[in-house]
Amino acid sequence: MSNADLSSDDPTWARLEDQIAWYDKKSGRNQRTFKQLKVVQLASAAVIPVLAGTSVTPWVTGLLGALIVALEGIQQLNQYQQNWVTYRSTCESLRHEKYLYLANAGPYTDPAQAHALLADRIESLVSQEHAQWASATSKAEKSPSKTG
Repeated sequence: MSNADLSSDDPTWARLEDQIAWYDKKSGRNQRTFKQLKVVQLASAAVIPVLAGTSVTPWVTGLLGALIVALEGIQQLNQYQQNWVTYRSTCESLRHEKYLYLANAGPYTDPAQAHALLADRIESLVSQEHAQWASATSKAEKSPSKTG
């Protein structure tokens, strides 16, 4: 199959485009969530010393401190920063394969093997990312508690 034959009817090309879109969307969402959590944490941390120097009731500063801890816990549980970086990396690797394939460059110089190789490399990248995600999730679930 030549590059000119590519269309949405081609399952390999559809898979590539779908995975690029998925990883791009998920990367962006994880980046935004991570940064939003961090901004709230930083703002809360910055306000605590200011409030401590005023006549505000102590429970307000305690509540802000608890908010910081809770937001960090959510970040650690959901791994927004790690997912953002990993998803972005996978998205860019898939785009790299796409452009090499379209240019008949790199490993795609042999037209007889290019399409099958593209399918293989797409699945390899997606499988690698999934394996890394599963490993990180498993490690996070197995890490010992620091209390007690």
